[in-house]
Amino acid sequence: MPGQVPPEVQEIRKRMSQMRALPTDGDRAQLAMALADDIGRLPGGAPKLSAALALANLSTEGDLGGKALQAVAATLGQSLKESTGSTQGYLELAQLIRYEHVEAPIADAALDAATALLELRDAVLQEAGFSLAGLDGKTYSLAGLRGKVVLVNFWATWCPPCRKEMPDLEKLYESLGPQGFVVLAISDEDRPTVEKFLQGKGYTFPILLDPGREIHKEFQVEGIPRSTVYDREGKLAAQSIDMRTASQFRAMLKQAGLESR
Repeated sequence: MPGQVPPEVQEIRKRMSQMRALPTDGDRAQLAMALADDIGRLPGGAPKLSAALALANLSTEGDLGGKALQAVAATLGQSLKESTGSTQGYLELAQLIRYEHVEAPIADAALDAATALLELRDAVLQEAGFSLAGLDGKTYSLAGLRGKVVLVNFWATWCPPCRKEMPDLEKLYESLGPQGFVVLAISDEDRPTVEKFLQGKGYTFPILLDPGREIHKEFQVEGIPRSTVYDREGKLAAQSIDMRTASQFRAMLKQAGLESR
């Protein structure tokens, strides 16, 4: 029947749904590579492309390693080439290449266009700024933090990957704060929701509120968690499109000239 998901794709999606529950990034990497191989053997078309996109979105959570991400990118590239006339997914592949540092698995004009769009977005992001109130009653702005390395983290209380990375952000904030490191965590939820979630958590970095999503729009935030790092001169140094581990955050901060002692 038209629109019916083939059984083999249903099975792949069922296995994919188990990825977040696996105990380690190594386990998730092994499953991601196995799924990439299985998706690669599917016949070309919309179900294959949809499965490849879903795997790509899951595989950027945490640190699965270059080998796994390259396998995922290769499968996504193959799926795109086999889906004649479809432009869906080229931006996702371009993000893997630009922000996860995988090798481009295909040469394609649509991929070039998606890459150019990301470059334009980054140029806009470099000029973005904000002034937001924090739960502590203070007002924070990027311009007012020149001279410090600033990590801007977009998150929400309902987002499991966001919640997973917050303890690592707290540890980095505690250890690197004396070196001029600041974390600004921005939520688009209301104050009572955020305050209730934070009870007993012990996070000390500033939590800012953007209930009207104006700053989310300015930073073109379409999915969370999302982090951007600015160096002491206010230049965009690094960014992520998903959850990061402590080591991945440290690598981003290194690009801004800040290293753990």
